Amino acid sequence: MNDTIFNAAAIILPLIFAIVFHEVAHGWVARALGDPTASQLNRLSLNPLRHVDPVGTILVPGALKLMGLPVFGWAKPVPVDFRRLNNPKRGMILVAAAGPAMNLVMALAGAIGLGLLIKLTGEPAPMTAVHFAGLNLLNFILINIFLALFNLIPIPPFDGSHIMEGLLPERAAQAYGSLRKYGFLLVIGLIVVLPQLIPGFNPVGNLIGVPVDWMSQRYLDLAQTIAGR
Repeated sequence: MNDTIFNAAAIILPLIFAIVFHEVAHGWVARALGDPTASQLNRLSLNPLRHVDPVGTILVPGALKLMGLPVFGWAKPVPVDFRRLNNPKRGMILVAAAGPAMNLVMALAGAIGLGLLIKLTGEPAPMTAVHFAGLNLLNFILINIFLALFNLIPIPPFDGSHIMEGLLPERAAQAYGSLRKYGFLLVIGLIVVLPQLIPGFNPVGNLIGVPVDWMSQRYLDLAQTIAGR
């Protein structure tokens, strides 16, 4: 296995797990709060193929990568009917927060796993099974933290927009929710178009870069503590 395939595999596997559990967490919490839509449509499966969006998971990230632009994408959202929740406004917040919360819990599990792996095996030789496992766990931590904070950005269709909508008064929430139909254009404009037109314009990096770095270091500190370093 050459370096490119080795490193790509160590990113793809953690990314799949992070995305799948993020989406299914929304459905689990929605079902617990009164909306069985995802369960009825068999979308609570952990089978990654059920959550792949041909455009958002494959075409958009691939095209952005080929063009040398910032890469982002999305999975097929788990369907949630907020009107069926026992308390729609409170439920909207909890369901939306479930995905990022799941990512942070999985990052914690990854940090514990990485710490134990280092403790038991020491520094693995490059391109070995142990090295591959360690790289997967490291990427699992970083990807989950990024996904958690990235999805909390209050721009439709990210989870942060549902949390914001649930917190706003009714009239303001309706006005804010009306932006959802422009969500894809807003995201493309802020993440891809404007950074190309305005040097130094990087709203995502400026907004979540520091929190992502800080939180990643805390998780890695935990891994080192467990490893006895």
